[in-house]
Amino acid sequence: MGFRKKNKKIAAKTAGELDAMQAAGEIVGRTLQAVKAAAGPGVTTLDLDKVAEATIREAGAIPTFLGYEGFPGSICASVNDVIVHGIPSNDTVLAEGDLVSIDCGATFDGWVGDSAWSFCIGEADEDVQKLNQATEWVLMEGLKAMVPGNRLTDVSHALEVATRKAEQKFGVELGIVDGYGGHGIGRTMHEDPFLPNEGKAGRGPLIQEGSVLAIEPMLTLGTEDSAVLEDDWTVVTLDGSFAAHWEHTVAATAHGPRILTPRK
Repeated sequence: MGFRKKNKKIAAKTAGELDAMQAAGEIVGRTLQAVKAAAGPGVTTLDLDKVAEATIREAGAIPTFLGYEGFPGSICASVNDVIVHGIPSNDTVLAEGDLVSIDCGATFDGWVGDSAWSFCIGEADEDVQKLNQATEWVLMEGLKAMVPGNRLTDVSHALEVATRKAEQKFGVELGIVDGYGGHGIGRTMHEDPFLPNEGKAGRGPLIQEGSVLAIEPMLTLGTEDSAVLEDDWTVVTLDGSFAAHWEHTVAATAHGPRILTPRK
């Protein structure tokens, strides 16, 4: 009939289910740490993928990304102007000054954890370091809106406001990648709803106690516009500017946002 339901809610998980999701999320966190420790000049992104897959499987989990809609890797390894969905490859050799974004998912006991971070190889240019620091800060500021009683786009708006504050805080101009964002998550990696990384507050389904979203700002040193390469996966900035990507799986609880993908 065309009217929007005001009472729609983001599905809630029980306390036990949140604990199960965190068990998966902690495996992702350990995997990200292992991948970062293995990265360095001369290392390929395929090398990093092998480290990730081994870490996930040794924990008794399954790499969620591997085979997902045909994706060939256990991680997305996105370097410099690649925003997201970079395919691990022997042809991508890391070098001093690169900015590497690693996105990783693990399925454990039927629940999915999904998290990403970016890091520099050796000494990167100052503006690249600022981009990365700003993107992490935006994630941590934005996820504060993940509380019961808020609506979906309250998180979107918080991310957008944080991005503009980050420009002042870190002294760098930032582009919010258009058309990409976070998502619901649970027994599958991508559940409703889609979470934009910018927008007006107060819209979309209600966040309730136990609702879970993967929150993932993607920022650039230039354009908001992107293109998908011929491999049908790799997303790059149109102007060649560097991009950073940070993500946590976050639950709304009575005690505030709970990060289910801690990096211990």
